[in-house]
Amino acid sequence: MSTNRALQKEQTRQTIIDAALGQLSADKSFSNLSLREVAREAGIAPTSFYRHFNDMEDLGLTLVDECGVALRQLMRKARKRIERKGSVINTSIDTFMEFIISNTNVFRLLLRERSGTSLAFRNAIALEINHFKSELTDYLVTEGPYSKPQAFALAEAMVTLVFNLGADALDMNQLERKALKQRIILQLRFITAGATQFSQRNH
Repeated sequence: MSTNRALQKEQTRQTIIDAALGQLSADKSFSNLSLREVAREAGIAPTSFYRHFNDMEDLGLTLVDECGVALRQLMRKARKRIERKGSVINTSIDTFMEFIISNTNVFRLLLRERSGTSLAFRNAIALEINHFKSELTDYLVTEGPYSKPQAFALAEAMVTLVFNLGADALDMNQLERKALKQRIILQLRFITAGATQFSQRNH
């Protein structure tokens, strides 16, 4: 395959991904999308879809994977900002909330399919969330007074809290989101303060 042809194929693939994401909304989930709708939005024939994805589930799993990668990259950048004397919790939550607002449809996909009927979707999303827990665990072990099991328990609590409360931000106005962000930050501080005391007592 020539370089130009390979590039064109990749561009078409990305167009299909963008077309699917663009049709998701509060009222329309991925499971309600049809292949024909996505193909029409992407400006391709339905038969051309199969040159890039096996079926709609294959497309959905790709969306989940790309979302997870994008969010993890953002959180890594957030940790770089933290290293320049930023607040760990504030910077992380600022970054996470910015992602939700800028990628509302992607986050809706994660939330909905996390408890959806497709086992493949549920497993893929669980894997992405476990990546978050794992990376945060490693960070907490490096930066805090925690053993690996303690750090994992803390990371799991933090990720669960942020994902669940972050979902509420999707349908909030700017003022409500600001209040929610402050509430999440306060709750994370409570959790980490308790975890630090526990760790120090049990070393």
